[in-house]
Amino acid sequence: MGNNIPPFLSHPCRQSCLNLKREMDSLYKKLLTYSYNIVGSYEDAKDLVQDALEKYVGVDESTVLNKENYLTRSVINHSLNFKKQICRQSKYGVWLPEPVPTETPDAGLIKENVARYSLLVLMEKLTPRERAVFILKEAFDYSHEEIAGLLNISTYNSRKLLSRSKKALHQPAMRHAIHNRKIVASYIEAITSGNVKELEKLLTEDVKVYADGGSKVKVIGESVTGRTATVQLLLLVYNQYQSNYTCRIHFFNHEPAVCFFDKHKMVICQILHIRENKVAGLYAILDVAKLPLITR
Repeated sequence: MGNNIPPFLSHPCRQSCLNLKREMDSLYKKLLTYSYNIVGSYEDAKDLVQDALEKYVGVDESTVLNKENYLTRSVINHSLNFKKQICRQSKYGVWLPEPVPTETPDAGLIKENVARYSLLVLMEKLTPRERAVFILKEAFDYSHEEIAGLLNISTYNSRKLLSRSKKALHQPAMRHAIHNRKIVASYIEAITSGNVKELEKLLTEDVKVYADGGSKVKVIGESVTGRTATVQLLLLVYNQYQSNYTCRIHFFNHEPAVCFFDKHKMVICQILHIRENKVAGLYAILDVAKLPLITR
């Protein structure tokens, strides 16, 4: 994990932030994971945690009963306010979260507490407060009493917010599924060989495809539903745009991804949500600002 201290800060403040981060390395990862799960952007989460640490440097510690609770509350509130202010359904089309690698030991986050990608997408349906309660309870196993204290709500409201979030998501918990690479390998083989029948077998009837090209890349079929339409789209896109790239399997947010590389640079990342050994969701990220810095 880098220092991540903004260069424009004065030297004493930079050093104080660095010392605090070193002192609380494990808490820093927890704070970053809280924020990332709430805002869906790793880079924004780093900025929000950094801002909370900078503000804490100026606090009289004799007035703070519990440093961890203080910083947790600060980061969560920063993240909630950020989420309220930013309209994620951007003017250029579909917005997808920034993926983080979960196949490596350390990405600066607590890997096991990172929401799987398909769930992170679904959580865009929730209000920021519903999202925070869901994450604190399901990912970090906070009690409703602890959540109430952090969010300044009653335990009754905490339970109601959790109930509403689960109902909206149709998700009982933040379980991380174990996926067989053979399914992903079969998907790649079907796409690259143009095998329509095999590709149809690998997709659920109600499969959904979402594509985020950012403000610079125009995507074909940014939102498609259904097996037949998805097969047509995937083969069209591969033949016209992807056939000259090499591809590899990686894992982001606990779900497999087919990553296309132009030489050593990732240019497309397709994250697959697999349900009962079939692809039920496909999230295509073409926005270079969100593509993970992984070399082939």
